[in-house]
Amino acid sequence: MTPGQATSQGTARYRQRFSSAAPNHFRTRGELFLSSIGIGTYLGHPDDSTDQSYSDSVARAVQLGSNVIDSAANYRFQRSERAIGNALTTLVRDSGFSRDELVICTKGGYLPFDGEPPRDVRSYIEETFVRTGVATFDDFVGGSHCMTPAYLEHQLDQSLANLNLECVDVYYIHNPESQLGHVSEAEFYHRIGQAFAT
Repeated sequence: MTPGQATSQGTARYRQRFSSAAPNHFRTRGELFLSSIGIGTYLGHPDDSTDQSYSDSVARAVQLGSNVIDSAANYRFQRSERAIGNALTTLVRDSGFSRDELVICTKGGYLPFDGEPPRDVRSYIEETFVRTGVATFDDFVGGSHCMTPAYLEHQLDQSLANLNLECVDVYYIHNPESQLGHVSEAEFYHRIGQAFAT
């Protein structure tokens, strides 16, 4: 796994690489310099060709001045995170970039599946999350969203493995408001409070 995280020194070094970029292309957030344009990895087919296109696109975006990369465990059934992981490995190993120059963001909450949709979603949930003690069926709302502490910890660990990183810089709870139509407002705030505490 690639160690480290985005740092003020690393993102400043990245900004310096692109000193000829448009004014205000890099903006300061906290102590970090972030490109005003990042790259996301939401859409696309769950196939090898799209995986390679994503890896190539992420690498090219970093090489052209975008140091913000966004994904989620459920994007393309975890394949988007894995494509980013491949791109980051190549960028660090072959292109002279450092982990501390890049701001990596991902999300947890929705069911991620693994490479492709399962034939039986209920069996997938039972085998992957319920039997292993990560979550109960009642923790999932709408059959697709969970934000219990154990589930989010499990998903963060999965994302780190997919990305081949020791650390992500931003971890979002993916659309927590999707639970509002299924649980009371009090229960929603209890669940989101536990999630943020974790």
